[in-house]
Amino acid sequence: MELAELTALLTPEGLRVLDELGPIDSADDVARTVSRLRSAGHSPDLVSAVVGQARLRTRARAKFGGFADRMLFTRAGLEQATRLPIAGRHAARFRDAGMGAVADLGCGIGGDALGLAALGLRVVAVDADDVTAAIAAYNLAPFAGDVVVRQGLAEDVVKEGLDVDAYWLDPARRTAGHSETSRTRPEDWSPSLEWVFDLASRHPAGVKLGPGLDRGLIPDDVEAQWVSADGSTIELVLWSGALARPGVRRAALVVRGDTAAELTAAGDAEDEPARALGAFVHEPDGAVIRARLIGEVARSLQAGMLDEHIAYLTSDAALTSPFVSSFRVREELPADTKKLARALRERGIGRLEIKKRGVDVDPAALRKSLSLKGDESATLIMTRIGKKRVALLADRVG
Repeated sequence: MELAELTALLTPEGLRVLDELGPIDSADDVARTVSRLRSAGHSPDLVSAVVGQARLRTRARAKFGGFADRMLFTRAGLEQATRLPIAGRHAARFRDAGMGAVADLGCGIGGDALGLAALGLRVVAVDADDVTAAIAAYNLAPFAGDVVVRQGLAEDVVKEGLDVDAYWLDPARRTAGHSETSRTRPEDWSPSLEWVFDLASRHPAGVKLGPGLDRGLIPDDVEAQWVSADGSTIELVLWSGALARPGVRRAALVVRGDTAAELTAAGDAEDEPARALGAFVHEPDGAVIRARLIGEVARSLQAGMLDEHIAYLTSDAALTSPFVSSFRVREELPADTKKLARALRERGIGRLEIKKRGVDVDPAALRKSLSLKGDESATLIMTRIGKKRVALLADRVG
């Protein structure tokens, strides 16, 4: 969204038109709506703004639920925004640590600030981009008494002085303004990781980063918490000072719907040895893998590694865990594509979930080449045990 579009949108007429639009899901919806609004005499800037916002609100429901229909977004801001349930968990960490005021540096469209304010914390929300800061101010307006939104560089705002107890930081991974996002090298982020980590070493802080951050960059004195939501590993949060839990340096938070489970440890867990294929194969959640806590999960399941270099576990016991997806093994099938296709047809399998690790397989291409037919369903696990390529036919448990 450009400034001219935002200016047209933030008027009584603009907001009324937006609220009356309803969901816009497809390109055909966009074309029809643009034509109708232009015919009604609305300006090009207003039409572009309200149609763009209507589409973003539809997408935003996955992160913000019903609140999305009362919010404004930029494309980059929505992509990078924390899901509201996760933001609530972040906010609870600040509240439970006794923090009364938090500076949200790199607040984007205000997702985490919403979580903080909703739990009664005072918030200073800062973003360098003028359009993004204006949108954050709109989204946070219901908490106007407790939230101040400022446009500016995090470094400058901190240098001026802030009356806060702790900091929440999202080092800028948005490098192309407020319409697109671009993943860049950490050394190119603003504020820099060096500046962020220095601030976190002197004050209680939470730092939101991509889950694939080079682990060598993580300071030794912080708690590193990887977070997954509904099967996707979405972020790494580094907690410092009073926000870091005593004795915890590695954590995997697994959120599925309204439930959550967490695994914590003082450091990376030692893996269990590899063992022969058992009755079950377990796939650790991505947060568990990133946190290097596979060994902790393996021991809880009385399981071993299927291969010492691949993140699959195997066991004989029918135990389940929130930290893995479990599969009951039916049989091992030929890994050769033609023989595998014949075996699947013989078993009447027409619906197939394909999982793979440690092998160069494109699941979409494999599915096409298998020419599946039948009414049965199953899971196919393509992996490697030692130097052997294996195909395991299995059923998902739970």
